[in-house]
Amino acid sequence: MIDIVAVLRAEDAALDFLSVLGEEQHETHILCGDTGERLVLPAGRPLADRLDALAPLVRPVDEDAASPGVEALAALVETSAGGGPARLWTHSPADTRRSRGRLGRDAADAAGGRPVLHAVGHSPYLQFISDLDRPLDRAGVAAKLAFVNRHCGHLLRTASEEHVVRTGRVHATERFFAAGPEERERLFALLASLDEDAATVDDPWEFTTSAYEAERLDTTVAWIASHCPPDSGPLVEVGACEGALTTRLVDKGFTVHATEPNAAFRHRLAARAGGAARVHPESLEELAARPALPGAAYLLIEMLYYGQDPGLLDRLPADLVFVALEPETLAATLTPWLQRTPHWEKADERPLVAPALEAVCGGRAYLSKRGSIGVLLRRTGG
Repeated sequence: MIDIVAVLRAEDAALDFLSVLGEEQHETHILCGDTGERLVLPAGRPLADRLDALAPLVRPVDEDAASPGVEALAALVETSAGGGPARLWTHSPADTRRSRGRLGRDAADAAGGRPVLHAVGHSPYLQFISDLDRPLDRAGVAAKLAFVNRHCGHLLRTASEEHVVRTGRVHATERFFAAGPEERERLFALLASLDEDAATVDDPWEFTTSAYEAERLDTTVAWIASHCPPDSGPLVEVGACEGALTTRLVDKGFTVHATEPNAAFRHRLAARAGGAARVHPESLEELAARPALPGAAYLLIEMLYYGQDPGLLDRLPADLVFVALEPETLAATLTPWLQRTPHWEKADERPLVAPALEAVCGGRAYLSKRGSIGVLLRRTGG
């Protein structure tokens, strides 16, 4: 059996897969996605020698390091396997370092039906249900630390979030899991945030299956209706995604203009709304720059997380704006802005859903949902 370790950069083999390198009875091949290099470690070679052979492949920080793609990885895997039995070890598609997450997804697609195990890797937001845990003994941890200190000093000092080596990225227990194609895609999309990759699967944030999200959405609709009944006029929902809130509002009798700049999400939104809502492609910035879509109120529900300027609200053609955010973001962004602006006042504030821990991706992992607070803003004309 050949162990094939497909990583983005050479140091990843020591940081996330040292227990694999330590299986000295196996021939081990390390595939470096950023350079296309392949290091063959013959069976019977002790761990110290294997790490010495790996060290020259450690490179300077490179923000352009990326997966070479499925086709290139498949060629490397086939060369390493040589037609014999092999198993592939690679990054998690949900590794928070997106460069690693993408390589892990691509490498699994390139495995050619061979068994694949993903390292949990760097995952500060998710707790994983793993299939294989390998705690390192003191000698193993000492070998990992020595490799970092001797060969990765530049990675201890770098400001690069993709490549910096910190305590939490040097694991004393290496954890692995197996995943099918659908689970891999959902894990990859879940961590994509505003990245276009979030739209690679339907319902990446599981609005249709999550009890937490259902409560949040239902409470949000009731809150909106308490201030702005359906006969008050059209609502403009900014960043409607696939329409989980849109359809609830339509079902309550609201006229909704739903805006969504992501083409894939917008296509699903239009299909889900079925003509009951008017669908538009504009972002918040575009709506503010060209205020041609008036409404009784604008809805900015769980979407002011990405550095948007709250001052854009001044240019929206509505005197009511419903905003929903998790408490920490609300306190850090919207509240200070409200204290400075003369143009808006807080007409209402209420909790929409309490924080909760919830399983995601079919129970493969779980995470903390941080709650949501609704704030109704009314224009003062100051």
